[in-house]
Amino acid sequence: MITFAQSLPENSVNRPLISQFIRNGTSIAANYMEADAAESKKDFEYKIGICKKESKEAMHWLWMLAKANSSRQTECRKLWKEAHEFTLIFSTIINNSRKKKK
Repeated sequence: MITFAQSLPENSVNRPLISQFIRNGTSIAANYMEADAAESKKDFEYKIGICKKESKEAMHWLWMLAKANSSRQTECRKLWKEAHEFTLIFSTIINNSRKKKK
């Protein structure tokens, strides 16, 4: 993700998109680390929920970057699929965690 962002041309359109994408994408990993060290099940579910939201947001920024950089759509599509897979993984983790409560 960082390597991809660094490879994009620096211009007035890309600059804010890249900034948002990097902040968002690195947030996923940071929140996952926090979830791993959660103090309670509720805290764990909350932080995994943030991971899921951030993954979905990454999909948005990748869509925007693909629109702004038509020659890089293939790379954006690959990263978009990865973000989508993370969203599905985090959804499954949340669902399984809630099932264990019952």
